[in-house]
Amino acid sequence: MLQERVKQAIRDVPDFPKPGILFKDITPILMDHQLSVDIAEEMAKQASKWSIDAIVGVESRGFFFGMMAAQVLKVPFIPVRKAGKLPYDTVSHKYDLEYGSAEVEMHIDTIQPGWNVLIHDDLLATGGTASAAAELIQKQKGNVAGFSFLVTLDFLNGKEKLKSYSENFSSLVNY
Repeated sequence: MLQERVKQAIRDVPDFPKPGILFKDITPILMDHQLSVDIAEEMAKQASKWSIDAIVGVESRGFFFGMMAAQVLKVPFIPVRKAGKLPYDTVSHKYDLEYGSAEVEMHIDTIQPGWNVLIHDDLLATGGTASAAAELIQKQKGNVAGFSFLVTLDFLNGKEKLKSYSENFSSLVNY
């Protein structure tokens, strides 16, 4: 079963990025070509029911499978990056994190008005970064078609924060 294969590949790293946090490291998955392909295909299968026009991947781990799923679905992949990392004109959104604040941005010419856009990130915790990506899409008159995560930490209730943008969620692994 795919869910079990993913759980077995994820490495727990205690006290990262600060004491008391158990970090779910997905990078060991990238060492397994077939598991990576299977994940991208499953994500694309789940997203296909939402009639998406593009996938937004959140920096940086959201790029891995977001891009692969976009290739499977034959739709554009749009990166959301930390402020100051994109070379062209951007739209940005500031937001609070569990341990500070951040700002993300995307190029101004990536989302077409009316597009249905899937937001993908590796992990859903409190929902701050995914909601910031949703704000960027809405600022460009796009629709948030849904959210896709490799891992969801259910005990942090991030899904509740995102429901105002879309009721469509997929996650391969929940803790």
